[in-house]
Amino acid sequence: MADLSADDIRAAVAAGVLSEAQAARLIAIAEARRGFRLNMGDDDEPFELFKGFSEIFVTVGLVLLTAGFVALSVVLSNPIAVPIVTIVLSFLFARYFTLRRRMTLPSIFLVGSFAASVLWLASSTVRNSGLEANLGGAVTFLLTGLALVGFFRVYRVPFTLFLVGLCGMGLVFSLAGMMFPQSLQGAGLIGRDAWRNLTDLGTNPVASLALLLFGIVAFVAAMRFDLRDPHRISRNAANAFWLHILAAPAIVNVVTVSLLNIGGTAGYLLAALALALITLIALIIDRRSFLTAGIIYIGLILTWAMGAANVDTGWGMVWTLLLMGAFITAIGSWWTLLRARIMEMLPDCALKSKLPPYSEVP
Repeated sequence: MADLSADDIRAAVAAGVLSEAQAARLIAIAEARRGFRLNMGDDDEPFELFKGFSEIFVTVGLVLLTAGFVALSVVLSNPIAVPIVTIVLSFLFARYFTLRRRMTLPSIFLVGSFAASVLWLASSTVRNSGLEANLGGAVTFLLTGLALVGFFRVYRVPFTLFLVGLCGMGLVFSLAGMMFPQSLQGAGLIGRDAWRNLTDLGTNPVASLALLLFGIVAFVAAMRFDLRDPHRISRNAANAFWLHILAAPAIVNVVTVSLLNIGGTAGYLLAALALALITLIALIIDRRSFLTAGIIYIGLILTWAMGAANVDTGWGMVWTLLLMGAFITAIGSWWTLLRARIMEMLPDCALKSKLPPYSEVP
């Protein structure tokens, strides 16, 4: 949908669609959003962990207070009361520190405490029920995820979606283990090569495909939030940020590891091409998380390139670090300019208008 102008709003008032009071509020909201984005700067990607030292101070107090109640439950020799007490305390404290005080870091601690306690209680209950390991894991992650969804509906803490995503990942792997038990068993998933075996489509297609599908779902969910708030000034942007943090490593790891494990020049060149495409996507959606997730693989590709060029091992490491530093610094410094040029080359469409705004390049 095209952007509405002041003339459009005045026409809506004249047609009786909006009252003058509604039109005034609408114009005020639009100007506030536009002003926030302009004042924020083109290079900024909104992220807030805490608003001030007072939040750190309050969080330390909450940690100690929660630990005290947990210790009391242990002293009373009733371990099952520990997660129950923590769940109740986290939920009640959130009503004050999240809904009333709007404090970020204490809210993150409280939802983390709530999630850990629900996971503890659910896993203990499932373990005592005698369910098979993968089925028990699926039930545990499902119950924890549902509890967190309920918490999110009440308190709207963006970090909750990150924890919901982790539960979703656990559920995906548990279901994969139920349907294909051999894919998540064996010595190949333990030790130095465990991560490679979990993310290589050629070595373990079930586990790696499950991780890739999870990443794609998380990415789609993140983009749904992002497209609702192109100016990145509402809670939707924060919701999307935490989902991108989950999606980026899942997608980048599976794609890049699978291509690198092809081996030889073809594998490294395909991995480099995939990272270039990921960088392009990151620029278009104005999210740096995908590029950050690929930094280690950029280093691997540069190291291979140095070896292919018969560069001495010591000098190869030096050149790898220098080239990586130069590349990342350049992308970070010229992000706005690069994104503007790419966005100008893209054809106009409804989706493009919902992406973060960009400055036209003269």
